[in-house]
Amino acid sequence: MTSIVSGAPQSIAFEEAPLRPFHIRTVLSGTGGQFSDGYVLGIIGIAISLAAGPLQLTTLWLGLLGAASLAGLFLGSLIAGPIADRFGRRPIFAFDMLVFTGISVLQFFVAEAWQLLVLRILLGVTLGADYVVSKSLVTEFAPRRLRGRLLSILAVAWAAGYVCAYGVGYMLHDLDADAWRWILFSSAVPSVLIFFMRMGIPESPLWLVNNGRRVEAQQIIAKKLGSDIAAPQFIKVEKGKGSTYRQLFSGRWRRHTIVGGLFYTCQVIPFFAMSTFTPRILEALNVKGSYTAGAIYNLFLMLGALMGLFIIDKVSRRSFLIVSFYLMACTLGALALWRDMPVTMVIVIFAAFAFILAAAVNLEFVYPPELFPTELRASGVGLAVAASRFGSAVTTFLLPVMVERFGIHMALGACVCVTLIGAFVCQCWAPETSHLNLSSVSK
Repeated sequence: MTSIVSGAPQSIAFEEAPLRPFHIRTVLSGTGGQFSDGYVLGIIGIAISLAAGPLQLTTLWLGLLGAASLAGLFLGSLIAGPIADRFGRRPIFAFDMLVFTGISVLQFFVAEAWQLLVLRILLGVTLGADYVVSKSLVTEFAPRRLRGRLLSILAVAWAAGYVCAYGVGYMLHDLDADAWRWILFSSAVPSVLIFFMRMGIPESPLWLVNNGRRVEAQQIIAKKLGSDIAAPQFIKVEKGKGSTYRQLFSGRWRRHTIVGGLFYTCQVIPFFAMSTFTPRILEALNVKGSYTAGAIYNLFLMLGALMGLFIIDKVSRRSFLIVSFYLMACTLGALALWRDMPVTMVIVIFAAFAFILAAAVNLEFVYPPELFPTELRASGVGLAVAASRFGSAVTTFLLPVMVERFGIHMALGACVCVTLIGAFVCQCWAPETSHLNLSSVSK
């Protein structure tokens, strides 16, 4: 049974608080990690194409390096989730970007492919941890009515990082023989700035209250949001049996866990498959000047992310999920089935896919944290991220091999199948979460 123990009466409930400057600061500090994530994943496609000669990279190595950070994200998110649920969001949130900066700098000095592989995995582990704590912390501070839009800013930041990486890579790719080193090194710049931005961001009041530290939570709220805001209500929940992950697959949360992992996975598989190797895919579709076409693709990624930010709180989460999957299947299906498509049409449809996908990516930042209660939120988000990164890592590794063996149209057809699976799963099981208070998720 669930019981609610209320604290002293205050004029405004925590999740109904008006937007305050501290909310904006928290979101911006959270977006920093997402910007760095988008940047480090976006930069690798250009970097490894330039490093192929100096590091003697085979097709196998290209696939491994393209998938390395994604594999690291899988490990980092799985490890960080239970830690953040047990010890809080702030310990990881405050310092992971400093670790990221150090690893980014080390990339400049690699001499062999295996060294770069190890560093890319470590970058992924760090980013996986940041994915979990950033989404959880920003979600738990955000006012309910603005939660979708505030979390969507993280998605815009991710897209901005990805697009910025492509621009930096494009500007530096003709620099000199060591251009690929400078391109990889450049990811240290945003991350060190983010580290300083995060100083002073406190622990989540929701987490503190759920762990018996209500007085500390109220002090943080009074200092950061104002004395007229009440601390969150304490939700006394009967603890599930077994480990955190066993609870996530219990009868109460199993469907939420499956939906969170599968929708996320089915979105990111085509995203990373298409985006990591954009120049190679466009060349395979007979597009000349693939860097220019890639820039158009990235521009529409940015525009789509902004559109998602605009509509996220205007449509239901469930409808957004289902419709976006079907639209992505249509655009990729056209590229897969229409052989000898005119180059202009290839670019138009490729851009349309990027726009739809980037808009839907907002849901990766908004939806998973809303599926789980506070005591399982970081672990649930971590498991969803891990599932998605495992799928995208395998796909990114296999894509160059698949294109080489079976051709680009077969590879695109496989991506269509993935999006249709996502649509089917969401249509069957996805719950609506847009109007929930986070405290009520436990009920």
